[in-house]
Amino acid sequence: MTVAGKTTPGLTSRLVNGVLAIKPLANLAKHQARQMMIKRAEKIGVSWTQEVQTLQAHDWDKELAKVQNPQVTYPDYYLRSFHAYEKGDLCWEAALEVEVAAYTVHANIWPHAGAQGDPKLRQSYHNILTNSISSEPQDILDLGCSVGLSTFALQSVYPQAKITGLDLSPYFLAVADYRTQQRHCNINWVHASAESTGLPDASFDLISMFLMCHELPQSATQQIFAEARRLLRSSGHLAIMDMNPKSAIYKKMPPYILTLLKSTEPYLDEYFTLDIEQTLVEAGFNAPTITENSPRHRTIIAQTPT
Repeated sequence: MTVAGKTTPGLTSRLVNGVLAIKPLANLAKHQARQMMIKRAEKIGVSWTQEVQTLQAHDWDKELAKVQNPQVTYPDYYLRSFHAYEKGDLCWEAALEVEVAAYTVHANIWPHAGAQGDPKLRQSYHNILTNSISSEPQDILDLGCSVGLSTFALQSVYPQAKITGLDLSPYFLAVADYRTQQRHCNINWVHASAESTGLPDASFDLISMFLMCHELPQSATQQIFAEARRLLRSSGHLAIMDMNPKSAIYKKMPPYILTLLKSTEPYLDEYFTLDIEQTLVEAGFNAPTITENSPRHRTIIAQTPT
């Protein structure tokens, strides 16, 4: 079997990697990236500081105890700094800022979208999803569900389906479960690794991965696709919404902005150089369809053989 591997990043990307290999410069880039995000949030009307302070006032220890699986083992790649958080996704700071960060990051996808950029991005994904899947799925797994934004969006599209949200961060899942109580809805939250979920074979019709793959090394992506293949029923679908490496926006990105982006996304080169179509085929899926759903995102849908 031929394994889809990575190619060498471009010159600009290699120069940025050299800068980020110098720890003081990497730390400065992370700080700058974070400050830029917070300023942008306030500018578009997202009250970053106020929203986070409101969440911080909640008693999160009880929420954490409800969802945390003490048997979970964290892979080495997950223990790195992500999104300018030194502890990556394994901290409260990251979990409590996911929602405001999503609205902020996606504000500039479309001109003048502002805080509506995030729901518009999710809608663009779901439009492709519903047009591509003829029979409505009854059992859905949201892999890498984070704090549940993608999970709740799936529930709105498929209100009759039984939905499971799985994530490796118990902090994210604690927030997701808290939001479930506020929404008075029923979602099964699972604290587990996407590479080894512990869920039964052939138990889902649809598995969704929303903005997850760009945060993975290629080896983890390959393992997760194989696990998704195991979990899907015959003619089931794996749907992936993520950054589009072929977007002109990334190719023309100024080195300074690319440095800030890569300082918070340690596996971006691995994602941008992955042959994702071939990786899916090698995992046992039919050849996928790829559709642009924003100026810088794409939706990939792969089906299991009948």
